[in-house]
Amino acid sequence: MTSKQPTERIRKSPEQVRAAVHQAVLDLLAAPDGAEPTIPAIAQRAGVNHTSIYRRWGSREALLADVVTTRLERSSPLVDTGSLRGDLTAWAQASVDSIRTSEGRVLIRAVALSMPSTADTQAERAEHFMRRMRSIESIRERAVARGEDPPSLEDILDQLIAPFYVRVIFGIDPPAAGYPELLVSRLLGAPTALDAGTTPGAA
Repeated sequence: MTSKQPTERIRKSPEQVRAAVHQAVLDLLAAPDGAEPTIPAIAQRAGVNHTSIYRRWGSREALLADVVTTRLERSSPLVDTGSLRGDLTAWAQASVDSIRTSEGRVLIRAVALSMPSTADTQAERAEHFMRRMRSIESIRERAVARGEDPPSLEDILDQLIAPFYVRVIFGIDPPAAGYPELLVSRLLGAPTALDAGTTPGAA
């Protein structure tokens, strides 16, 4: 009797494998026991060979970073509102909405677990997170094209993005209302009359 080939090689395309692995990561992170997802556990739940995960992602840290970035791209898209303030406020509001969901909290846990243990895993992880950074950089590029003067990417990371992650890590929910606007005002300064028509929610 000949042995069967692994199911993934017969039935699953590369994108189907990626989707199954991503879902397995989210399911394991959300499990009540709170155990850290290992590559063998992820592979078993996804129905793929663990060697396929190592071939595609190289490490668990890189896989977790890919899961986080992919989900953020779906749940917090970077929209063009017509102004820098509007774009950043829309992004911040989407982030608030996301981290109030159970999946959002799972993603924050994935960020923490993806912290690299070696230089190699740091490079693999950074490659995935840079996709998100390039998306955020596009907000700056649009602002420059409109004649605005955007803050540096580092300032956006420190003053707008980092506060969300710090709050979730320490279990502090964002204020019920006005938090995105508050962070953006700290970053850009108080809104002016020119901002009134382009900030999401403005009359």
